[in-house]
Parts: sequence; C-alpha cells; structure tokens
Amino acid sequence: MRSVIIRKPASYDAAVRIVSRLNAAGHEAYLVGGCVRDLLRGVEPPDYDIVTSAEPDEVCSLFHHTAPVGVSFGVVLVIEEGHRYEVATFRTEGGYEDGRRPTSVTFATVEEDVHRRDFTVNALLMDTQTGNIIDYVDGRKDIENRIIRTIGDPERRFSEDYLRMLRAVRFAAGLDCRIDAETLGAIKRHASAISYISPERIRDEMTKIITHCNARRGMEILAETNLLKETLPELSALRGVEQPAGFHPEGDVWEHILRMLAFFPVHAGVENDSCLAWGIIMHDIGKACTRSEDASGIHFYGHVREGERIAGEIMRRLRFSKGETEAVLALIHCHMLFMNVKEMRPNRLKRFLRMPDFERHLELHRLDCLGSHGFLDNYHFCMDRLAEIAKEDLHPPRLLSGRDLIDMGLSPGPLFSEILRTVEDAQLDGHISTPDEARKMVMDHWGSTFSR
Repeated sequence: MRSVIIRKPASYDAAVRIVSRLNAAGHEAYLVGGCVRDLLRGVEPPDYDIVTSAEPDEVCSLFHHTAPVGVSFGVVLVIEEGHRYEVATFRTEGGYEDGRRPTSVTFATVEEDVHRRDFTVNALLMDTQTGNIIDYVDGRKDIENRIIRTIGDPERRFSEDYLRMLRAVRFAAGLDCRIDAETLGAIKRHASAISYISPERIRDEMTKIITHCNARRGMEILAETNLLKETLPELSALRGVEQPAGFHPEGDVWEHILRMLAFFPVHAGVENDSCLAWGIIMHDIGKACTRSEDASGIHFYGHVREGERIAGEIMRRLRFSKGETEAVLALIHCHMLFMNVKEMRPNRLKRFLRMPDFERHLELHRLDCLGSHGFLDNYHFCMDRLAEIAKEDLHPPRLLSGRDLIDMGLSPGPLFSEILRTVEDAQLDGHISTPDEARKMVMDHWGSTFSR
C-alpha cells in the first residue's frame, strides 16, 4: 500500500470521525467509491460513502443521529454536523432476476464487497488512519489511464443493473475517460435492456449526464452506444436533419444541440440548471417531423408547437414534476420570440422581459445563438434594456383594479381582463401614468357598456 497526499475539504473531517468511531468499536471501516476517486484526482467530493464490517444495528448504536434508509441492503444514514453519510455493511448480492434489484443480500468481507461494485474507478477504499489506498481491482491504474471498466465480466455487471450502462456514459463524459472496449461492446449489445429500468431512474441519470461537464461528449456516447435511441428516440431522430446554412452553418439539428451543450457553462463540481439543460436538448425537438423544403429553402413551420407536444410526452413518460415540465415547455414555447425583440412595442417588450424565469430564457437564447450563427445582437439588446429599465417600470403598480371597474359601474365579466390588460399596456407604453388618466381611457373606450 502506498500513502497519498490528498487535499482534504472540511466535510472530510466528519467522515473520518465516523470511520474512527467504528474502528474504536472494533469494526473495519473505510471511505469508499467516488469520494476516494475524487480525492485522488484533487477534486472535492460532493459526498462521502463509508463501508464497514459493522451491521446496521451496530452502526445505529454508535451514533446519535441515524436513519435506516436501506437496512435490508445494510445501509444506514449517519448525520454529522449537518452532513449526511451513507454507512454500508460489507455485502455480496444474490442473482438479479429483473436487471434492477438483487434477490438477496449477504453480509461479507471487504474484498467481496468491492467485487460486487460496478466500475473499477468506483471501487477504491481509503484507510483514513494512514491515508493508504486499498485497491483490489486496479482502479487506481484505470483512473490514471482514464478508462471506465466494469469490475469483472461486463455482461454480468450490466445484467445485475442495466442502469449501469448509463452510469458508464456519465462517468466517461464527466471524468473525461474512454470506455474500455469490452465494456463498450456490452453496452451496445444490451442497450435495449435499458427499458427494464424505471423512468425515474433513467430521467435522473440522463439529467446528471447533461448538467455536468462534458455534456456534449455524454450525448455523443449515448448516440454511439444506441442508448440515446432507446431512451430518447425523439432526440435521436434529429441526427441528420439538415437546416438552412444561412442561420445554421454548423449543420444538422443534432450538431446544433451538441454545440449548445459545449457552450453550457460548467464549474467543477457544480450541477447546472436541469430545466435549462433539458430545454437545450429539446428546444428544437419538433424539427424532425416539421421539416420541409421548397424552392425558397428549408423550413420548419410549426416546429415550436410540435416541439411542445413532443417534449410534453417525453416529460410525462420520464415522470418529471409538473413544475419542471411547465418550465421546459415554456422555454420551448418562447425560444423563437427573441428574434423579434427589437420590433416589439414597449408594452410587449416589458411584458417579455418580466416573464417568469426570464434569465433562464435569455441564457437559452444565448446558447442557441452560440450553437448556430453566433450573432448575439438580440441577447445584448435584452441585456441593455434590462439595465436601462427600472424595476418599477417593468412592474408598475396597477392604476385600476377590478374593484375600481365595479365602482365605475361595470358588471363583472370577461371584459374585465381585456380592460385591465389594455390599461396596463397603455401604462407600460407610457401613454398614461395616473388612475384618473386610466379612468378617462376606460370611459372613452368602453363607456357605453357601463350601467348608468
């Protein structure tokens, strides 16, 4: 075993104390998995996992704050200083009849526990007392050589849990690695088996792929392995869908999306806005079925409306929340509106600039431009208007309310919303600025409808 010098973040100390307490009680215990991999790479781990010879009831007896999140699998959550640490008992797993869950779990030795894990880069152990790395599977070598390889036979590893195929893609992209040839071949052969996995797990793994660094490479590997066609056939259909060269010199719709992902800003260890990421990959998803060509060129009439329909079906299929679905569909619905911002009347522009999540819409537009023609004129126009227009001018207090209209003699009904919107448009345009001016405007336009 060889000692290593590793930068240790603050949350590391609490993890070490958990391991030390387990050791003091006579149990083996180590840091394991992704946290060890990240520490070796000089990257601060997002969380820490611990494996131990202690069984769940023994773990619970040693710590004040625990939660039995997976006792049947030997997993206990230990909460220390506001951080959550998974503490799992060494185990082996029985056969996998459904490609998702083991039929049985047996407590075992640390080496047996390591060999039931997915990839070599995720199977390293750290002895926190010495800093030594314990490596039964040549995982350290694979980290150095940037290789994603299953532990043992890839056919067996994937048949145990087919989600591991998507995890292989995520690790290859996120860690800037290549997938070992044997592992890659197994993924290609079994891509269709991803259908055994629940939509929620597929959604979550896909989200991780597109919200972390090297999202473009992640999508390219998904396409190469046929996992894209199996999980998002509507997105796969965009490959080869050519676009007008004047607006899209980059090529087909698929390349456009890949370029947008490449421009998607990522900071190490930080997860991007997931709704924006899904908006990127689906904003033009209606183009495959709306493409037409005539003497004047290539067209995509109705691709926004069709895109909303298709994206809605995908998000229902993958069981996104209502809020997430609405946010992504809004991005698709509005992404073409930016082309007209310079021609918008003041009231429409102000309404546009103040719509919910405008910063997200504006960022999608910026990436849309960078992924195609590269012109950011409308992006900068919006940024300039936002800087120039005071917040109170974007959201001025109402000059009239429904109560005011009733007091003026108008009976409640559908006309209320039309009048109030027209009044606010005039206010946003700068034509009126006081309640008296608003009342006069209403009487001039709708006075005949008021009761006397």
